[in-house]
Amino acid sequence: MKALILNSGLGHRMGVLTSEHPKCMTEVSGNETILSRQLRLLADAGVTEVVMTTGYYDEALTRYCASLDLPVTFRFVKNPEYAQTNYIYSIYCAREQLREDDIVLMHGDLVFEQSVLDAVLASEQSCMTVSSTKPLPEKDFKAVVHDGRVEKVGVEFFQDAMQAQPLYKLRWEDWKVWLEAICAYCESGRRDCYAENAFNEVSDRCAVYGLDVRDELCAEVDTPEDLAAVSDKLREIGRRTVYMCFSADIIHGGHIAIIKKAARLGKLIVGVLSDEAVASYKRFPLIPFEERKALVGSIAGVHQVVEQKTLSYADVLHALRPNYVVHGDNWREGFQKPIRDEVVSILAEYGGRLVEFPYSRDEKYAELEKMSRAELGMPDQRRGRLRKLIAMKGCVNAIEAHSGITGLIAEKTTVLQDGKTYQFDAMWISSLCDSTAKGKPDIELVDMTSRFRTIDDIMEVTTKPIIFDGDTGGLTEHFIYTVRSLERMGVSMVIIEDKTGLKKNSLFGTEVKQTQDSIENFCAKIAAGKRAQKTKDFMICARIESLILERGMEDALERAFAFAGAGADAIMIHSRKKDPAEIFEFVEKFRAKDAVTPIVVVPTSFNSVTEDEFKARGVNVVIYANQLTRSGFPAMQNAARMILQNHRAKECDELCMPIKEIITLIPEE
Repeated sequence: MKALILNSGLGHRMGVLTSEHPKCMTEVSGNETILSRQLRLLADAGVTEVVMTTGYYDEALTRYCASLDLPVTFRFVKNPEYAQTNYIYSIYCAREQLREDDIVLMHGDLVFEQSVLDAVLASEQSCMTVSSTKPLPEKDFKAVVHDGRVEKVGVEFFQDAMQAQPLYKLRWEDWKVWLEAICAYCESGRRDCYAENAFNEVSDRCAVYGLDVRDELCAEVDTPEDLAAVSDKLREIGRRTVYMCFSADIIHGGHIAIIKKAARLGKLIVGVLSDEAVASYKRFPLIPFEERKALVGSIAGVHQVVEQKTLSYADVLHALRPNYVVHGDNWREGFQKPIRDEVVSILAEYGGRLVEFPYSRDEKYAELEKMSRAELGMPDQRRGRLRKLIAMKGCVNAIEAHSGITGLIAEKTTVLQDGKTYQFDAMWISSLCDSTAKGKPDIELVDMTSRFRTIDDIMEVTTKPIIFDGDTGGLTEHFIYTVRSLERMGVSMVIIEDKTGLKKNSLFGTEVKQTQDSIENFCAKIAAGKRAQKTKDFMICARIESLILERGMEDALERAFAFAGAGADAIMIHSRKKDPAEIFEFVEKFRAKDAVTPIVVVPTSFNSVTEDEFKARGVNVVIYANQLTRSGFPAMQNAARMILQNHRAKECDELCMPIKEIITLIPEE
């Protein structure tokens, strides 16, 4: 595509302003002229071939264009009869330079804003800029438009007309028809009329559509009064602000391209999602917020960088009230659509505008995301993430996983609610659920080698931190090797309970014989485990069974402080009561003396308490220990029963997830 700019007019109505140079060289803002602004916007949009018609002061015009030092190739065509003809003859003189290509045509005295040019260039049809909101001028162009198509253009049309400006995008098949009509006019001696006169005779064969720019700037400068109005409008445009938001964890060419487009609309403010927002929406950020913020701030065109703490734009938009919000068009459907709807609603409150550009669906960008996820799944990356999440969020959650597919459910299940996204922060590899999945009793019958295979299955397809149920930890001598193995695999935390002997599930409480280890022995086991680990990332959590075994609050607290003193990185307090009162009491009393050591709870019985309530009281990790197992087995049993009852599978179809949906959970590689 090339641009045709018509600059052969005399510009007498500008008075002394055009006494020494063509009208297009008149300053409109700062050090920018009408022409330099046109050329800059064209070059920014990727149009770098310009055919320019000239008339008087042609030498001054060509020298001026060369002095601008823009990435533009010029072809100048002088109209030798510029004083006696109209621009229809200038186009005729340049006809050989205008064949076999789409063109963007504009008058040299036309001032428009970037968004107008972007819309013109993005049009898939030949188009002319019109306005449905501006009043019809007495002496300037108007377009008669029916069903979106321009039928007539001229100063004399008022019926069914809209204000029009000579800024066109013309596809070659339409331009060819009009250009032939222009040539016929000029060769028959009709050279002192508008080129649009020729268009009006062939508009039935030249499909040009009206592009409604409404109140956006697109105006010719014919008089000093026009110049003042346009200059005022440009000053107002210069004060406009534009907002867009990124996670900015990976910056690629698509981001740079949309930043460049957004910056052309005004002063660009970029929101960078907080670490917590990124972690809740996509995955744990590879780069911390402050570094991502600095990276975005260094990109050309970015005026300011702010933190956006949630996926919802509401708080930022109410605070900044930007003129534009810019986003890719990928959020019109799917998970982000409610966020887009909220943005549109807020912008409507104060007259802001949403601008959407085509989303960059480049395979290499998807490959970058795959590489990032692969990196997050590596042991050294995964191991320390639980500590970071606790520090970042205050309270994290985990759900049990006992196979690769349940790991994928834990990894990929996401809910959008109240402008925020919610997903599980970590996975709990439960001894109970691992044993149950293998059809074995939960008495530490499944050995560590088998349980490590479960971890491998889950780690192979996921990236989130893993908390491992280590039962009692076994003998201290064995626990040392368990710690080293788990740490090497990339597990974030092992939880061991202060019991000895053959394991019995805690939910049985005092109904079965269970022996609690001594404080001295369990502290020694914790200390040995801490000495065995090689990194600071790995965490050992001491699980206290005092409340389960009804040995009282004081015993639980004594053990908690002792275990923390022995080096435990976290304390888990457990209860089988539905009333959370004793859990709350423990947390309150522990926090009165220890405000740092993370507290872990498993609200299987006291399940009415929300994560926010736990967080407010000082809990740091909430584990949903067996819900996937407990919900999955009844569903499978019910499906099997229905098949037996009906002697076919049709009746249980409504209970079954489509295989295609299951497959979408499974990574391709």
